Amino acid sequence: MEQQNLQRFRFLIKIARFWRRFRDKFAAALDVSTDRKVELYVELSKSAGLRDVVYWLQIIFSAGIATLGLILNSSAVIIGAMLISPLMGPILSAGLSLASGDLILAIRSSTNLILSTLAAILFAVILVAFLPFKDITPEIDARTAPNLLDLVIALFSGAIGSVATCRQVRGVVTSIPGVAIAVALMPPLCVIGFGVGVAISFDPDKGLPIAGGGALLFLTNLVAITFTAMLVFLGLRVDTAKVREKVDLWKSTDRENLFWRKLFSNFPSFEKAREIRSFSLRLLMILLPLLLISIPLSRSYAIFQEQIATKQAQNRIVSAAREIWKPYAVDSEGNIRSYLDELRVEFKGDKATIVMRVFDNVGYTQAERNEFVRRVADKLGRAPDSLSLQLIEIPTSAREQFSPVIETTPTPLTVLQTQNLFLQEIGSAIEQMELPQPAQMIDYSINIRPDRITNFQINYLSPRDIENDGKALLLTEMRRRLSIPNLSLSFNRISSEVEEITFRRNGPELEQESQDLLRSAAASLQAHPALRLRVMIRAVDSNEELTNERMEAVKRILVEEYKVSEERLATGIVEGDDLPDTFQIFLRR
Repeated sequence: MEQQNLQRFRFLIKIARFWRRFRDKFAAALDVSTDRKVELYVELSKSAGLRDVVYWLQIIFSAGIATLGLILNSSAVIIGAMLISPLMGPILSAGLSLASGDLILAIRSSTNLILSTLAAILFAVILVAFLPFKDITPEIDARTAPNLLDLVIALFSGAIGSVATCRQVRGVVTSIPGVAIAVALMPPLCVIGFGVGVAISFDPDKGLPIAGGGALLFLTNLVAITFTAMLVFLGLRVDTAKVREKVDLWKSTDRENLFWRKLFSNFPSFEKAREIRSFSLRLLMILLPLLLISIPLSRSYAIFQEQIATKQAQNRIVSAAREIWKPYAVDSEGNIRSYLDELRVEFKGDKATIVMRVFDNVGYTQAERNEFVRRVADKLGRAPDSLSLQLIEIPTSAREQFSPVIETTPTPLTVLQTQNLFLQEIGSAIEQMELPQPAQMIDYSINIRPDRITNFQINYLSPRDIENDGKALLLTEMRRRLSIPNLSLSFNRISSEVEEITFRRNGPELEQESQDLLRSAAASLQAHPALRLRVMIRAVDSNEELTNERMEAVKRILVEEYKVSEERLATGIVEGDDLPDTFQIFLRR
């Protein structure tokens, strides 16, 4: 028994010596001398202070920049706020306090972090409360559902941030800015402020989940950086006797450190616990919140994994369906039969529905549909009954043969009569033609060139271009209908998307970019009489006059400058702080 205890003791001695040698080599590799350790200890202790005016200005300004960047959905502005990164100092000092067992430093850094966090959140709440718009932008939404991957990023970033802080600065420092961007401490705080501001001034059900997501992300970064900083400082042996001796000498002259010691001198228990000697207790103090945070992060990660798996399954089915559909898109003679306009997959339990929208001139039988589903299932290794097909067919015409009829008369037609009859036939063919959804035909023009090539220009209204396959199918159909082999088609799209317009702050004048957009829309209305324009102006709170002036400013450009009839304008006032001022071109026959 004694022999076994002796062997265990020797084994523990070997581990202790190995750990000591590792720490010495780690410090030597980073070129961290005893003097540098003292300097580092003093610098981080000062960063946990409350009297530095510049620090508090950095907190307020970075919070303002980050909040506006989130609301404007500007990544560049948010990165600017990240680079200021004032919170890294007190967080690293918290890690140092756990590594060295310095209770006073732990209290100072904790107090600094709490006040800094509250200041940043409060300033963000004030900004959001005064802003007239409170849209949840993608930059905000991206910071409301952290998962375990965010925790891993924060662990890595905290480790390299601590290492970069410990090393002597030589040449150009490149790691600290990267760490600041990777960790992004300020934006999650501003997301909390945004959520609280929305909850107070607009909708609690909408704002509180946002604030909760931002809080979880900030706590993840805070705890992870503190933990890795503690490990790095432990590896560097910042708590050696020589370092403590020099640091204690500095503490005896530092006014803020003396203030905290005097504040707690009335508590005898504090003097006994002024230095947390138990390493296991310090480790537990940081591991416990790390484990607690991992619980909601694990749930978010499970949801994230499920979404990724669903997306991958959808992509596999879409890829297989698109490949297998190719033979169905042509007829037995190799002519284009259909154009695949939309393809998506919807899951309901274990069953997947392939939703396809095709633009065709020959309908598909039920046998062809069943055969298509069977081939897709075979390619994917799935049971045929686990797949279903929802095929939406948009015919290019009434699917009836059209051939131009030339009336015969006892007397020959004049050139003008022949040309008019030909144009009527062409017009009839085009009017019966349907464009792929969501495109709507506005009008068309015909040009017969000297080389006898007949060119049709089709003007259509759509949020997106007709794809090349669709254009080729239309050309084939028109050539078949009119028996004109040298016919060509050109397409001109006019956007039907809702365009946002902006006015100068508290004024009726349109921003220059918005003026240009309206002029472009007015030019389209001039060229195509079938088009109309819908203009919706957001009501300005308690300022009906400004709302009307803004509507008049829009009409001046459209009616006075471009002579657009007011009958072609559909105008309205919309209520709601989260609604923008917009216009949209639409078609009304």
